[in-house]
Amino acid sequence: MDSCFHCGEKCKEELIIFQEKVFCCNGCKTVFEILVESNLTYYYELQEKPGISPGASEMKFDFLDNSEIVEKLLEFNENKNQIVSFLIPSMHCSSCIWVLENLGKLNQGIKYSQVDFPKKTVRINFSSDKINLKELVYLLSRIGYEPYISLKDYDEKNHKIDRSLIYKLGVAGFAFGNVMFLSFPEYFEVKEFWLEQFKHLFRWLMFAFSLPVVFYSGSDYFISAFKGLRARILNIDVPIAMGIAVLFIRSSTEILFDLGTGFFDSLTGLVFFLLLGKFFQQKTYSYLSFERDYKSYFPMAVTRLGTNTSRETTEEQVQVYKVKPGDRILIRNAELIPIDSVLIKGMANIDYSFVTGEAEVVKKESGETLYAGGRQQGGMLEIEAIKAIDQSYLTRLWSNEIFKKDKRGQFQNLINQISKRFTAGVLSIAFLATMFWLFYDPSKALNVFTAILIIACPCALALATPFTLGNLLRIFGRNKFYLKEAGVIEQIAKIDCLVFDKTGTITSNKKTEVYYEGLKLNAFDKQLLSSSLRASGHPLSMQLYQILEKNKILSLDEFKEYSGKGISSAGNGSKMKIGSASFVKESACDTKEFNKTTVHISSNNEYKGCYIFKNSYREGLVDLFRKLGDSKELFILSGDNDGEREKLENMLPMKTKFHFNQQPEDKLNFIKKLQQEGKSVMMIGDGLNDAGALAQSDVGISVSENINVFSPACDGILEACNLTSLNEYFKLSEKGVKIIKWSFVLSLCYNIVGLAFAVSGNLMPVIAAILMPLSSISIVTFTTLATNLAGRKFKPLVSKT
Repeated sequence: MDSCFHCGEKCKEELIIFQEKVFCCNGCKTVFEILVESNLTYYYELQEKPGISPGASEMKFDFLDNSEIVEKLLEFNENKNQIVSFLIPSMHCSSCIWVLENLGKLNQGIKYSQVDFPKKTVRINFSSDKINLKELVYLLSRIGYEPYISLKDYDEKNHKIDRSLIYKLGVAGFAFGNVMFLSFPEYFEVKEFWLEQFKHLFRWLMFAFSLPVVFYSGSDYFISAFKGLRARILNIDVPIAMGIAVLFIRSSTEILFDLGTGFFDSLTGLVFFLLLGKFFQQKTYSYLSFERDYKSYFPMAVTRLGTNTSRETTEEQVQVYKVKPGDRILIRNAELIPIDSVLIKGMANIDYSFVTGEAEVVKKESGETLYAGGRQQGGMLEIEAIKAIDQSYLTRLWSNEIFKKDKRGQFQNLINQISKRFTAGVLSIAFLATMFWLFYDPSKALNVFTAILIIACPCALALATPFTLGNLLRIFGRNKFYLKEAGVIEQIAKIDCLVFDKTGTITSNKKTEVYYEGLKLNAFDKQLLSSSLRASGHPLSMQLYQILEKNKILSLDEFKEYSGKGISSAGNGSKMKIGSASFVKESACDTKEFNKTTVHISSNNEYKGCYIFKNSYREGLVDLFRKLGDSKELFILSGDNDGEREKLENMLPMKTKFHFNQQPEDKLNFIKKLQQEGKSVMMIGDGLNDAGALAQSDVGISVSENINVFSPACDGILEACNLTSLNEYFKLSEKGVKIIKWSFVLSLCYNIVGLAFAVSGNLMPVIAAILMPLSSISIVTFTTLATNLAGRKFKPLVSKT
């Protein structure tokens, strides 16, 4: 089968040949023509078949005619010069970058465009008198780079990026380098004349360099230590803050009274390495969103119906927040219903899987209530709003206090637990040693006390966790598992209970099993069926057409589609009905009997049978559950009915527990109940209906076919094809915790050696300058080598679905 020259997809339905090149559809051919006319064919030389088949509908972005909405989207608007930034989820390669940065060749109104590939965004400067925002969006859509615009874009302006850590790290690094340079002669007690003359100046310069390090670069450690003590918690920042303070006070005292050179090199080096570890741990996937709420999914605007002075119906694009109870709204095929409403006109086929997880389409008639978050599948609807958007069922779900919970406090428990004992131990040793020297040689008592606090500062201890988890974060990312922060890895290692959503999580959205029950269809029936399905725009018709064996397409004599019911068609003297059981024949097998999605068929008023759609479960699922079941409790929660309970019970381990017909609140409460029983819970879901459970769980993981869009608020995003590697991710997390513990042992060895010098009153600046950086560098080296070795042994199991 030929593949498209532009997008690389197989040409299943039609084969279009243009300039001796094969295209799968007119959309791809049109994009090729646009690029050729604009002299942008280098696009295809950068990467083979890099394109995306365009698919935006003609009316999808009509809301951009509204000047108020446009003003909200624009970053700059002055003298017809406008700047806008768009998220482009389909951006994926160097060819994408090249064509998006050469948009000016497609339209002279575009002055320049700049791509931020990690964030999947493009920033465009254009002249509004030559091309308006709506035309710009359609231009991008025509070449396959449709922008993703949602309600969240209306509420949010530019985010300020916090670069304070980078600035603090830069200050500490600059000061550390200069202090080491100025300290060098003192290490070897060089007696050169000019060095002796300027020795005091060098010491005061070191003091000056240390001031911004202590009071700016190291300020977060003092703030965290203060908050911890106020909450009666001995966190890891308490001994670090003590070490920094003692180093600074003692060093300042030594140069003030000309007692020595101090420990400014150790001080600046300590803060620099600590900030380096924090920076290394702060790996983020800026192009992913881990905090999505309903605003990320809802449309920015809707079509509101009204009447003019002649009492004719008018259509107006309005911002969704301006919709009031009583307003009438037009909903087209595949559009999301943004508000709770009543159906006025049309036959509604609402897909609520986005909200409830229930896969089956719900049919609604005039006068019935439609809830926000449902997606219309079929013809056009006229609805009347009964509530404002912020009072709808779905938005009330987001008012739950669980969405305000900050999980960061529960991460990094291991290092905080150790720090309690470490701090108590160091203070005990310091006081006991000081008491001894007060009796034996009082002149050394203060020196010993400060030396112990200096050398026992948990620098290496504090570096073990960020460097280990930071390395693992990158390894996870390379293997399609993107975590919100490094601390999540530590929490994953503690999980003893796994809860899976069913639809879209353990089932595949890309593959559906279909089987036929009934009388055998002859060749002509199959031909008429394929031709009728091809002409229909209903999702089930299109899905069934893709699955069925392609027969020779017949030119239909009659074709009529009944919204919410089915299709009637005729060709070569034969008639066919395709659709629901009641539409095809009243005595036909009922969908409820099967508890599954069905498409029924009759030919010349003779009932033939029905195609039954069944969920297709991901490859490797049985093996995954068997491995996980050895060490963890397993649950499946689903918004669907229990039609597939028997199949799942036969597939999965006996210990797996099933709960069906679960609403979003039910899932959240189920997770909460498990936690109250003392279990550490990971929730794995895919839709907005799982958002509450994902937020309530100790670790919430969203499984996504496309990591750039449609993943609810969570702690991590896992590409669907890597779900079967979940057990391997658990093992790698557990290895990471073991590496941290071994790093603590190594750090303890250094502290014992250093304490031997400190307790005996023999800690010299040169010894501290060697021991402290040596311990830090060795810990960093050990964790890096150990995690890289673990990463090489990590072999994810990638499934096709």
